[in-house]
Amino acid sequence: MAALTLTACGQDAPAAGSAAPLSSAAATQSDEGAAGEGGTGPQEPMAIRGTVWVASEDGDSLSAIDADTGVVVTTVSGIESPHNVQVSPDGGTVWAVSGHANAVVALDAATYELLGTAPTGVSPAHVVVSPDGEQVLVTNSGDDTLSVYDAESLELRATVDLSAGPHGLRPTPDGAAVVVANTTAGTVDVVDTDTYEVTATIPVGDSPPQVAVAPDGRYAYVSLVGSSSVVKVDLVEQKVTGSVSVPSPPVQLYLTADGTRLLSADQGTEGAPGSTVSVIDSASMTIEDTIAAGAGPHGVVVEPTGQRAWVTNLYDDTVSVIDLSTNQTVSTVSVGDKPNGISYSPQSPTPGPATTSVTVPDYATGAEGGHAEH
Repeated sequence: MAALTLTACGQDAPAAGSAAPLSSAAATQSDEGAAGEGGTGPQEPMAIRGTVWVASEDGDSLSAIDADTGVVVTTVSGIESPHNVQVSPDGGTVWAVSGHANAVVALDAATYELLGTAPTGVSPAHVVVSPDGEQVLVTNSGDDTLSVYDAESLELRATVDLSAGPHGLRPTPDGAAVVVANTTAGTVDVVDTDTYEVTATIPVGDSPPQVAVAPDGRYAYVSLVGSSSVVKVDLVEQKVTGSVSVPSPPVQLYLTADGTRLLSADQGTEGAPGSTVSVIDSASMTIEDTIAAGAGPHGVVVEPTGQRAWVTNLYDDTVSVIDLSTNQTVSTVSVGDKPNGISYSPQSPTPGPATTSVTVPDYATGAEGGHAEH
């Protein structure tokens, strides 16, 4: 299916979010605030250039944060229920899913304009891009499928049947496979990205929402909501080889580039929200440290040097900025309602309007969208 080329409509004056200092008591805890405002703590993290993209599911928007200043440069609205966001390897395209519209959406990272859309399966959950930038893959939690698209044309290459409740996914570093967490089935599926066949289905535990894949492709790490733990899976032996408990039910995971440290966003539940990010030694599967974040840490990303991480806090509408040299939250940034997915690009943001809007076709045709907060 060919991409629909639409133009974003800029709204409001070209302005950026303002920075506000945190009190020392709040230095390690995100504070609630209005969308578009940024905060800085008493400890300034090392300068890291780039853009952090955040999907605010209940805010129907994506926010672009300057990684160096912590300021929200622009907020793109019009993408209903964007649960997840992913920047392409070259940094030029921002991909998101619309759970309401059953759509995958491509934005120009420099102009914030809509490049194209395509229909997905029912209730798309996560989107990733292959390491070579040629394929875009979307899990559809409502019909247990994986949609695979050509990144240039947005034509559908394949639809793959998966185990029940597919949610988070990550490609192996060589791009030969993608590993999918299936929340309902309690498994991970390994999908060959050349043949589009499921080559392995591995039991992992109760309600796994996300995975991380080691740099050598041998191991996957899987978060388990049902047991408040993270497990290590040998993808060759196809079995769980290690496990560690975390303070609250975890959601997203992210490995440092060298593969030695695994960050777990310990979200908890709305009734009993977590407030920590667990730092796990990936070899021994032991907790190195526990970092205070905001209410309901959900998404997490680490920039390539391993100095800085960003975490979305689902229940207080903020992003925690973490200095990984000290394992401390050094600032918070207020974003949209219910921030979920998060992605980092080394490209610094370009100046733009404080808010802009795009129009995404509703491909749902009456089908009910939405999914669990994983």
